Amino acid sequence: MNDRNPYQAPEAPLPSAPLALDGVEVLAGRGERFGAALIDGVIALATFLPLAALTGYFSRVMDAARGGEPMPWLTMAGYAVLSFVVFLVVQGYPLAKTGQTWGKKLLWIRIADLEGGQPPLWRLIALRYLPTQLLALVPIAGNFYALVDALFIFRKDKRCLHDLIAGTQVVNVRR
Repeated sequence: MNDRNPYQAPEAPLPSAPLALDGVEVLAGRGERFGAALIDGVIALATFLPLAALTGYFSRVMDAARGGEPMPWLTMAGYAVLSFVVFLVVQGYPLAKTGQTWGKKLLWIRIADLEGGQPPLWRLIALRYLPTQLLALVPIAGNFYALVDALFIFRKDKRCLHDLIAGTQVVNVRR
């Protein structure tokens, strides 16, 4: 007798995870991705901190911390735009040429679409980096998003939330 249990969870064929290109597993490891993110973070700090010092950002923040007038929303938005422009200036060329940030380049990993090709720069910027940067600016929700985004790396396919949004994966360059 082949009676189907009406309370059983439905079964559906699942697409295979984007774990391989050309039949070889080449996904970048979690440690490599973390290392690349750290390198890119140091680069971002090294490029943005001098600009922040020159434009008076620190004095405005310190003034607000001492109970002075809080920084206007438009000024904060201007700094966010400035930091994203600096990111594009510093990381735009390697992203456009090879799908790598400088940190990814140093650790021999790159961003690829799900077929292993190089995604266009507009997709990397508009779907991978910009939404994450904008959400990070939202108080409380931005912190929650950043945590969830980072925790997604522990999925079997090692794709973070920003990878799912952009339809990308991070792969090794050396095979």
